[in-house]
Amino acid sequence: MKYFILILAFAALVNAENEWSPKTAADIKLIRQECIKDFPLTEQDIQNMRNFIYPDEEPVRKYLLCTAKKLGIFCEHEGYHADRVAKQFKMDLDEAEVLAIAQSCHDNNEQGSNPDVWAYRGHKCLMASKVGDKVKAYIKKKSEESQKQ
Repeated sequence: MKYFILILAFAALVNAENEWSPKTAADIKLIRQECIKDFPLTEQDIQNMRNFIYPDEEPVRKYLLCTAKKLGIFCEHEGYHADRVAKQFKMDLDEAEVLAIAQSCHDNNEQGSNPDVWAYRGHKCLMASKVGDKVKAYIKKKSEESQKQ
């Protein structure tokens, strides 16, 4: 009976992995709001992040970890899921190209860092890449559009 329960749990886990899908802009906004409640940032931190400056400080790292976990693109056992990063952030890029970039940013945490430090390293790498450039351009465009309204 014990083995049967383990098999069912494993099957549920595998099925949950297959059910992941990219989040919408509305989903991301909600996730960011939830994470800012759970991991408050200073006004300076928020202003820095609006300017795509992510200081290597615990509150910023914890916020980034929270958002990555809630997006379903990072787990504390495996790090970033490159395939999910590629699907979430491909925008107008070829998904295979984004996957290659995400894979190049993946590390196995050989240092044994805390999850927030590990997630921060991956975030920093992605934001310094072509993917990060696309994300920044998208956010700037959306910000400008919202200011016009």
